[in-house]
Amino acid sequence: MTLKLDKDVIDKAKEYASTHKQSLSRLIESYLQSLVIKEGSETDNDEIKISAFVKSLSTGVHFPADLDTKKEYFGHLLEKYI
Repeated sequence: MTLKLDKDVIDKAKEYASTHKQSLSRLIESYLQSLVIKEGSETDNDEIKISAFVKSLSTGVHFPADLDTKKEYFGHLLEKYI
């Protein structure tokens, strides 16, 4: 298969792949797979799959299920501006 891509995009993608310790081929395969999964999920709503890239962004921080985000944000604003 041959793909024609902008040289700057290729260079930036190679750098990105390198910093994430994976090959450019694997990076592209993961992206294309996420598109295919996304397309397939429109008919199958029972299972939502998260791409490896999105999983890699996880911070490991867990929030309580009953967290009142509006209250927390309002408290943050009060501390910041008052």
